[in-house]
Amino acid sequence: MGRPRPDDRESRRRPRVAVVVGRMLSGGDGAWAGTDAPPLTPDADEARRWAERELSDRAYEIAQPTPFDRAARAIGDFFAGLFDGQVSGGWGSALAVIAVIVVVVLIIVAFAIWGRPRLTRRSHRAAATLFGEAEGRSAAELRRDAASHAGRGEWDAAVVLRFRALARGLDERGIVDAPPGATVHSFARAAGRRFPGSIDDLDAAAAAFDDVRYLRRPGTSDLYRRVVDTDDAVSAQRPTQDAREAVTR
Repeated sequence: MGRPRPDDRESRRRPRVAVVVGRMLSGGDGAWAGTDAPPLTPDADEARRWAERELSDRAYEIAQPTPFDRAARAIGDFFAGLFDGQVSGGWGSALAVIAVIVVVVLIIVAFAIWGRPRLTRRSHRAAATLFGEAEGRSAAELRRDAASHAGRGEWDAAVVLRFRALARGLDERGIVDAPPGATVHSFARAAGRRFPGSIDDLDAAAAAFDDVRYLRRPGTSDLYRRVVDTDDAVSAQRPTQDAREAVTR
């Protein structure tokens, strides 16, 4: 067997030093019991230096609670004190009630501002297919492009794009789902169930899209205005139900 390295000897020696110093500082007898080291007789200053050197080890620093641990414990103790009545002056129960009221008020305010969260609303990008054709633009982009075509008198494209904007807008709002293969009339019926006051307008807008896109009838400014008015009216309304309406083909 080889001779032990100096660091090995030091690592074995330090626990004995800690035990010895601790017993000497406490004034107990039998300081050397259970150790195989020869008796040491340090004075008070030497014993203090030994203790400081031992406690400066990084292992003791790691064992200390971090500032985050202290803050978390303080917060936990504060809230625990609110509900177990340990706050001075009998204010524990009152503060607990106030805290609950504040939380309830914040929830009510959040509902009033943002409305009820829609669990069925899709967070991912809208489907790239709309009424059988590739369409990755948002409702705002479709409305802008439709207005651009209308400004140039290109009524066919304006009518088609504005109705696509209507459908994409309801899909983005999580109100009506227009899956690939859905027809414009099935979409209009599904939207009409969510907006009963606009059933006729939705059907007329779908007919305008159908006439221009599939029957090759010429678009007009009147047809475009009909689709625009329907889109604007539906965009400003709140649906009658919370569940997402699925389009049946």
